[in-house]
Amino acid sequence: MALYYLAVDIGASGGRHMLGHLENGKLILEEIYRFANEMHKRDGKLLWDTCRLFAEIKNGMKKCREAGKTPVSMSIDTWAVDYVLLDENDAVLGDTFGYRDGRTAGMDGEVYRLIPERELYVRTGIQKQSFNTIFQLMAVKRQSPGILEKARTFLMLPDYFQFLLTGKKVSEYTNATSTQLVSLESRQWDKELIGMCGFPEEMFLPLQMPGTEVGDLKEEIQREVGFSCRVVLCASHDTASAVMAAPLAEGDGVYLSSGTWSLMGIETEKAICTEESRGGNFTNEGGYAYRYRFLKNIMGLWMIQSVRHEYGDEYSFAQLCEMAEENRSFPSRVDVNDDSFLAPESMTEAVCRYCRRSGQKVPRTAGEIAAVVYLSLAECYGRTVRELELLTGTCYESIHIIGGGSNAACLNRFTAEETGKTVHAGPAEASAIGNLLAQMIGNKAFDSLGEARKCVASSFETDTYKPE
Repeated sequence: MALYYLAVDIGASGGRHMLGHLENGKLILEEIYRFANEMHKRDGKLLWDTCRLFAEIKNGMKKCREAGKTPVSMSIDTWAVDYVLLDENDAVLGDTFGYRDGRTAGMDGEVYRLIPERELYVRTGIQKQSFNTIFQLMAVKRQSPGILEKARTFLMLPDYFQFLLTGKKVSEYTNATSTQLVSLESRQWDKELIGMCGFPEEMFLPLQMPGTEVGDLKEEIQREVGFSCRVVLCASHDTASAVMAAPLAEGDGVYLSSGTWSLMGIETEKAICTEESRGGNFTNEGGYAYRYRFLKNIMGLWMIQSVRHEYGDEYSFAQLCEMAEENRSFPSRVDVNDDSFLAPESMTEAVCRYCRRSGQKVPRTAGEIAAVVYLSLAECYGRTVRELELLTGTCYESIHIIGGGSNAACLNRFTAEETGKTVHAGPAEASAIGNLLAQMIGNKAFDSLGEARKCVASSFETDTYKPE
């Protein structure tokens, strides 16, 4: 009888429940439930609806029961940096902000008054991004100090949802590193840094590694979903899970986790915290078994997702890819990492405005907009690969694109051409697969990550794109 494992993989634009099991040495993946997700505006704030998300988590679990496939364990991964604060009664304090909210404007300066930017990078290995949790918490301190005074527990979102399932509070390492509050040296919360920032030290729980058991479902959850299972930590930052699923041999090639965000980098045993890497805005996020994901955050498919919505979802992503191919001679390019693309009222207008401001031809049609976005992303990927090679002194032959963006054939072709590298695309559901792998390694279904990756390589087809 098959042993099923459940991955709940929640991204900024949608979530899915994936069941996985081994069959004849291959990993079989089955989508059991899918739901939409987005930040919503309220009183001028961009917020997450955690109550609805938790209801969707339980809805998907009920589908497992209906299918007669009860998992032996489950785990939840989400995007990074966002969190909840709990009071002494475990009630959520304040709003659950989304990382695109503008409340962190100017908070970098507040933090750098307490610790210089260079020192912060060396201590944590994490790049400066306006929405890093350290800046979000500084915004709370400056704008709503009463909330921090009442806070007793800090939990990243996957940890919070797993607390609701089990009643057990556990903090996972990989997602915690995105806060810019974790020490590279101790691989635990940097309590001295936390104190310097004036955040309550006692609200941060000891960090645990993927594979750690959180606990069993609470009795009321068991009654509601119709079964009991163990909740286990995965690499709960979705990119950390996705990289686990990249069919890489040790030290092999560059990965590109392509979704709402594009995260491009390499796996390394040691963090790279040179002044050159800081200047290039590279980060050292925590990975499985204390590997580091030395990477650059790139705006990603958020841009094309937004454009699609602004055209009333009239076109599929496949159609937008075809239209970009047809308009590939359109000459204009944008800096996809420009702040103007983080949370514009209109992405289409933001692209046009950038082109107009920089003296380039302004796109007029959906196809021209798509071409600008996809070609600009590929151009950024090319620059990033060249920076990686300079920073590491290594020439990489290939790029492994994982995640939903691996289905964007035109972007894969543009990337091969811009980088001059062979591109291997797939698997698309990398975050969910990596989530499953952490559970399965913990349950001794695989002896190591290397063995699990070999299984992924033999279980899922990939497409190859050669530079012309």
